[in-house]
Amino acid sequence: MAYRTRTYIAADWDYDKDAVDILCHWNKSSNRELSFGDAHELSECRSDKTNNCNIKRNCAQNLDHSKAFVLIIGEHTKKSRAGYCMYCKDYDHCRYKYTLNKSFVEFECDYAVRNKLPIIVLYKSIQVKKSLCIESVVNKTNVHVPMLMYSNGKFYWDYESVEEAFETLD
Repeated sequence: MAYRTRTYIAADWDYDKDAVDILCHWNKSSNRELSFGDAHELSECRSDKTNNCNIKRNCAQNLDHSKAFVLIIGEHTKKSRAGYCMYCKDYDHCRYKYTLNKSFVEFECDYAVRNKLPIIVLYKSIQVKKSLCIESVVNKTNVHVPMLMYSNGKFYWDYESVEEAFETLD
């Protein structure tokens, strides 16, 4: 079994990359207390010309090195179909066990639940909207936190709420 020292971040990278980027920025900032080892630094789980099963295999390897799982929920996360194997160009020839008709986010969530990782759900919103959360995760954690706040007519990233959520991991 791998030594679990990392934190795995799952999100709909097409629509919510800005939320992932701000979380990573806070993590690297020397004037912030938020600090975690990013599991995605181990191997890349991106969709380029690699088939979906290979991407899921890389995600599983990164999850195996993770001590915690962070899911970022946006308006499109639950509806995302990116990663479905039936859309993969190698679907009929894939030799990996990751041939599943689940999106990348669904696969990652199921993997985290199956491996009993502590889970934080962050909403790219000013409120928690559990109806947008992935089914396998929604009731597996008590830590559901909005990432945004609204003040003086503007939306702001809510660092304090996110930091408090991460403190539940300690």
